[in-house]
Amino acid sequence: MLKIIVIAIAAVIVFAIIALPITWKAAIAQKTKEDAETIGTAEDKARGIIDDAIKTAETKKRESLLEVKEQSLAAKNEVDREIKERRAEISKQERRIQSKEDTLDRKTDAMEKREADYAAKETELKKKQQKTDQLHDEALAELQRISGMTTEEAKDFLLKKIQDEVKVDVAKLYRELVEKAKDEAEKKAQEYVVNSIQRCAVDHVAESTISVVQLPSDEMKGRIIGREGRNIRTLETATGIDLIIDDTPEAVVLSGFDPVRREIARIALEKLIVDGRIHPARIEEMVEKARKEVEARMREDGENAAFEVGVHNLHPELVKLLGRMRYRTSYGQNALKHSIEVAQLTGLMAGECGCDVRLAKRAGLLHDIGKSIDHEVEGSHVQIGADLCRKYKEGETVINAVESHHGDVEPTSLIACLVQAADAISAARPGARRETLDTYTNRLKQLEDITNGFKGVEKSFAIQAGREVRIMVIPEQVNDSEMILLARDIAKQIEAQLEYPGQIKVSVIRESRAVDYAK
Repeated sequence: MLKIIVIAIAAVIVFAIIALPITWKAAIAQKTKEDAETIGTAEDKARGIIDDAIKTAETKKRESLLEVKEQSLAAKNEVDREIKERRAEISKQERRIQSKEDTLDRKTDAMEKREADYAAKETELKKKQQKTDQLHDEALAELQRISGMTTEEAKDFLLKKIQDEVKVDVAKLYRELVEKAKDEAEKKAQEYVVNSIQRCAVDHVAESTISVVQLPSDEMKGRIIGREGRNIRTLETATGIDLIIDDTPEAVVLSGFDPVRREIARIALEKLIVDGRIHPARIEEMVEKARKEVEARMREDGENAAFEVGVHNLHPELVKLLGRMRYRTSYGQNALKHSIEVAQLTGLMAGECGCDVRLAKRAGLLHDIGKSIDHEVEGSHVQIGADLCRKYKEGETVINAVESHHGDVEPTSLIACLVQAADAISAARPGARRETLDTYTNRLKQLEDITNGFKGVEKSFAIQAGREVRIMVIPEQVNDSEMILLARDIAKQIEAQLEYPGQIKVSVIRESRAVDYAK
């Protein structure tokens, strides 16, 4: 049985070995046949695609040719149209040019004809002129024969007659000027009176930004400072003033820009020194008492100022603000003293000019009222003062005088102009205001430099604290008439280039000297 199985297996193996190459070749042949059929089909498809592409290309080519032909035809039509339009325009321009040429030819002919007429008229005019000259000579000779005078004698006669007539006219004009001068004499006299007021002498009150408090001994400095500086800090906080305690013997310096607070601090410190009890609570109590005392003193000063100039019925707040100006200075000039002085001057000038003296004094006293609070309120003292006067129901004349005393607005009354003049007089008088030495010397130097720059000026001197400049001119270069113009030009240039209080007098001096020696 086993033998049979082995034989069967061997037969199967032999069969497989024999049949396998045959089967492989048949499969290869079958595969080759299928590939050939596939290749043939692909070639047919490719030839079909190529044929279709050729047909499509020919179609596109024909369409492109047609499109190109259409575009060429359209372009040709467009060019033909433009050529026709251009030809028409050229023809039109040619006709216009031809018309202008014809017109120009006609004008040329007319001009030539006119020139010929002018030449003929000019010849005729020359003949007439010659005839006129001949007649003039004959008439002149006849006049000389009849009058018995030559031409020069006739001219002298006419000039003498004209001179006599001019003398008569000058005499008439002189009489008219004299009469006019008489009419204006009263006005000139008032001006002279106003100018003379400028020379009045008034006390000069100078203030500073520091106050000195005398101490009984240097031991008091330590008590003022206090333990760890608490007393001095409390005093500075309560008053807003800096206390300067240095090596100065038996003195404490109070420094601050607000004079009212500085005065309160001074009074409070003096009271504390007298009392001897110096501690924070006592300091606050004394500062409050000093503040009430200063307020009472300001009201009293305001009432005294109003009484001094004769101004009544002022609002109580305005009276208090007037007193506050006692502690306000401008260039070292006390504001309250300045206001009183302006009020007095305004009243004097108003009396000379026939104005209301009381109203003029009121306007002069209140003109700088804005300076009392200009440290506390924003704006110029002019605007602040005008607002205060409106608030407390002052009249329009006073308000306008306050607004216009520095030229911010136009004055609407004579009183406002008088306040301007009085303010300038009070501020510009010698000694009224302080200047630093550098500012003063620079102003004098600039004043002399300006005058020396003019032609014909030999030398110049700034005198009377810069309120007058005296100029010596070269007499050969500047005559008497030019002196007046030179003084005016120098004054104008000084006004344009310098800042100064009041006014500056320009005096031009021309002096001729003849010197010889007896031998």
